Amino acid sequence: MSAKFGAYFDIESGPAAVRDPPAVYHKHGFPAPSPLELDEIAWGGKQSGLPTPTQSGTQTPYPETPRAIHEFTISRPPTPKREEAAGLVQSWNNPPQNRWRVLACCLIYFGNGMSDSGPGALIPYMQEDYNIKYAIVSLIFVTQAVGFIVAAFFTDAFLNRLGRSKALMLAEVLLIVGNVMIVCTPPFPVVVVAFAFIGYATAINLALNNVFCSTLANAAVVLGIAHGAYGIGGVCGPIIATALVSHGVVWSRYYLFTLGIRVFCCGFAGWAFWNHEKEAPVRLLNALEQTASRQAVQAGEPGKRELLAQALRNRVTLMGALSTFAYQGAEVSISGWVISFLINYRHGDPAQVGYVTAGFWGGITVGRFTLSHLSHRIGEMRFLYGLGIGAIAFQILVWLVPNVIGDAVAVGIVGLLLGPVAPCSTVIFVHFDK
Repeated sequence: MSAKFGAYFDIESGPAAVRDPPAVYHKHGFPAPSPLELDEIAWGGKQSGLPTPTQSGTQTPYPETPRAIHEFTISRPPTPKREEAAGLVQSWNNPPQNRWRVLACCLIYFGNGMSDSGPGALIPYMQEDYNIKYAIVSLIFVTQAVGFIVAAFFTDAFLNRLGRSKALMLAEVLLIVGNVMIVCTPPFPVVVVAFAFIGYATAINLALNNVFCSTLANAAVVLGIAHGAYGIGGVCGPIIATALVSHGVVWSRYYLFTLGIRVFCCGFAGWAFWNHEKEAPVRLLNALEQTASRQAVQAGEPGKRELLAQALRNRVTLMGALSTFAYQGAEVSISGWVISFLINYRHGDPAQVGYVTAGFWGGITVGRFTLSHLSHRIGEMRFLYGLGIGAIAFQILVWLVPNVIGDAVAVGIVGLLLGPVAPCSTVIFVHFDK
């Protein structure tokens, strides 16, 4: 009877009362995962909602234990891909302000290259102006190195107290002070102190910018571009310096160019990094770092001082520091003294041999862009040994060949071979550390 009575009615289910909430978009442009993405992460495959109704509440939603290895790799929940887990990793264009930050880093590196390469072409004129010898004029390199070393103990404190933008502005202000001191053509002791300021401030902006670029997606590419800008500055510096002094301009006026670059970088870097700490990924990472630090203290893990002591006892750290010391020493020595060598021992014209330093820095820049990728095919160790042997061979040619043109070509090839040494050695030490 009830079946006949129910036949007169058409029973339909009403619309679902519960719906999926709308997508949430945060202020900084990082949307919440879609239901499809959540299902894919939770269940290991693309589904359109909850598990199939055939699974009871007491059953696990995961498939049965696979009987073969290939079944296990198919049924296990997949590891999120790098792009899926990159929500906290910024890139050079996300957020959009990072474009200006990377550009600011490149401009700062460009200014550093001009500051480091200029003295090589100016040393003969500094000696003539102050009537000093090699041992005295070399103090500018000594005090600059001392400034680098001292900055290592204060950079982190500046970053924590001032923030990245103000710390970069402080470094640029110190560079402005050093350049102003040199532009005035003061007594030589003041020039020595000015180079200490330059070394100290350069170490700060190098550390801050290297860390920032290394935290971005595709950090190797970003760092390569930034250090390429340094090489371009290294090429431009000797060209400008030689052109000025060959036309009778006082050697110190070269630093008007670097002074202008520093003034612009001070304002531009401050603007580009001003709200860097306020962005969502940075805030979250800082919170995670603070939580990890508190947990490490509670667990009795070593603090910063203990970690520093462990690093100083680490063989990889010591070998890396020694390698960097030798590489930077060779680079600065060749760039700073090859002009004096060609003038005094090859009787070259100071107005012409000053461009040899530009060829050396040009070789470094080209080598970093063109030869670095060969290390993966040949092997980093073999490639590094080959570069070192080749650089030594061409440096010996510079000493033995009594010809300015031949020496200039050999110096350029030395720069070409030394260019990839820094990135290749970094890869080697990272592998050793692991």
